[in-house]
Amino acid sequence: MAEEVVIEEYKTEWLQEFEDEKTKISQTLQGKAAYIEHIGSTSIVGLPSKPILDIAVGVNHLDEADSFIEPLKKLGYEYVPKVDFPNRKFFRKGERRKGTHHLHVYELSSDEWNNNLLFRNYLRCHPEKVVEYAQLKKHLASLYLEDRSTYTQQKAPFIQSVIELAIKLTRNKC
Repeated sequence: MAEEVVIEEYKTEWLQEFEDEKTKISQTLQGKAAYIEHIGSTSIVGLPSKPILDIAVGVNHLDEADSFIEPLKKLGYEYVPKVDFPNRKFFRKGERRKGTHHLHVYELSSDEWNNNLLFRNYLRCHPEKVVEYAQLKKHLASLYLEDRSTYTQQKAPFIQSVIELAIKLTRNKC
């Protein structure tokens, strides 16, 4: 069964919802997480998004996330092993296919951690790219309304191009 793609207009509540969730996660993990960051489309002011809050937790070693499984369960997160993504531990809050929060645990030194932050930070500073990405997302959602996997795959070239722009910008500042 394919997952439906639902894109909502940006909601200012997403930022506060992240801050509230960050506090709960931080208290629950009792300092075991080095960083907790808001990533994904809900972290970009003005960007339409699937109504799922994406949270990145940075750790020094990925195996540290094994100790998160039981504590995060108390907050409603379920650990969902993803063999296709060996550099990430994934937790979902909410029912399967109806999750409200996705928590991704990455090593701080990983490309996955860095690329998520590069993408987010670049969009936060370049509103013209936010407009471009919003148009792409809406177009792809109309094409792949019943197929979230293909929708996500089709966004990948845009995301990669923004990461490459962000890397160039970072290199040029040095």
